[in-house]
Amino acid sequence: MFGLGTPELVIILGIAFLVFGGKKLPELGAGLGKGIASFKKGLKDVETGGKNIIEDSIPGAKEVTAIKEKIDTAKDLGKVLKT
Repeated sequence: MFGLGTPELVIILGIAFLVFGGKKLPELGAGLGKGIASFKKGLKDVETGGKNIIEDSIPGAKEVTAIKEKIDTAKDLGKVLKT
């Protein structure tokens, strides 16, 4: 994880504890978790919206997407049959 080992993480958490205090750390953690969840949701929304725009504006895009899904299903089936 970015070249950080256990001693480095302990030092970082110790400094954060000294700077923010014990009462504020859970609030910071909760806020950070909500921010990350919101960011992931936003990325998913943008990705879904982009796919819808492409499928609606490019002729034949829906057919290509359907064929790609069939190919992926066939590949998955082939992997299962090999094992």
